[in-house]
Amino acid sequence: MPKSLPLVLCLFCQLFIHAQSGKDTLVVAYTPAAPFIIENGNQLEGLNIWLWDKVATELNLTYTLRSMPFGDMLDSLRTGYVDVGINPLSITSMRSTDMEFTHSYFASNATIAVAEVSSFDRFVGFVKGFFNLNFLRGLLVLLLIILCFGFLGWYFERKRNPTVFRSGTKGIWDGFWWSAVTLTTVGYGDKAPVSRAGKITALLLMFGGLLFISGLTASIASSLTVNQLARNPEGFYAFKDRKVGTIRQSSTEAFLQEHFFKEIKTYPNVSAGLTAVNKGNIEAFLYDEPILNYKIKKDSTFRELTVLPIQFDVQFYAFALPKTHTLLEQRISQKILEIKETKEWEVVLNEYGLAEL
Repeated sequence: MPKSLPLVLCLFCQLFIHAQSGKDTLVVAYTPAAPFIIENGNQLEGLNIWLWDKVATELNLTYTLRSMPFGDMLDSLRTGYVDVGINPLSITSMRSTDMEFTHSYFASNATIAVAEVSSFDRFVGFVKGFFNLNFLRGLLVLLLIILCFGFLGWYFERKRNPTVFRSGTKGIWDGFWWSAVTLTTVGYGDKAPVSRAGKITALLLMFGGLLFISGLTASIASSLTVNQLARNPEGFYAFKDRKVGTIRQSSTEAFLQEHFFKEIKTYPNVSAGLTAVNKGNIEAFLYDEPILNYKIKKDSTFRELTVLPIQFDVQFYAFALPKTHTLLEQRISQKILEIKETKEWEVVLNEYGLAEL
């Protein structure tokens, strides 16, 4: 084989790639999405900037960066107006019909950002939990049990035990006191039945009351939990009928539509969505977890917001290219795999506070 053949093949590949893109210099589109793409004045940094620069350097690719809105970037990739999109794009079946994806370089999930509930609001919610209708019904039944068994206890003991269960209205009060102390298992011991009927009444009160108190305790816990969830939901589907927001044309928007969320407002970027939560225009903003965490942590404007411990819609990030750039996509994918196997990749992930699933 002539020694010049490998060189000729290499040059042919480069020419073929440029022919695919239609340009000698690749147009690389991006939308700020910290910590993957961070705009720091006139400088760009972040995991994806580092990764793309590493790939382009090792593949000898000449490129120019072009900032554009997220939706416009996707449209430009579909039409071939740009050559590469280096945002953390989730690989989806719908997108794959319109564009090529490189090998995934990062796995994450979506989550939910909401406004923090103040200590006063938590206290008010706690108090309101005690006025739940089911709780009030249980409390009424509890009082009836105390009254009924208190009267029976006094009735059976008033003659055999007159010093403890006095006659008249004072004796009835003695019965109520004994019934309440027995039912709540406090057991002061100041009053106790001595007649057979009185002891049977006490046994029924103790065992029946034990079961009822257990049910009432569960009802209180349930009402408080429901009230707390209503203010600070911890389940993905708790937001199904609420006003929520996400990024326009994102995979999260498609995911919410597939799960029949009723009121979805879309925003051009994360800052706009989180601002809407701050102002109360929406109740929650749903998007990629690492991006939300980074934004809320770094931007003091959103210090009143918090990310809930909810994970859904697992996503695999990749670079995207037009359908005509298959050979370029293969070369970039191979280089991404090689970079991910190095120790340097782990260092860069730690530098931006990222950890894969």
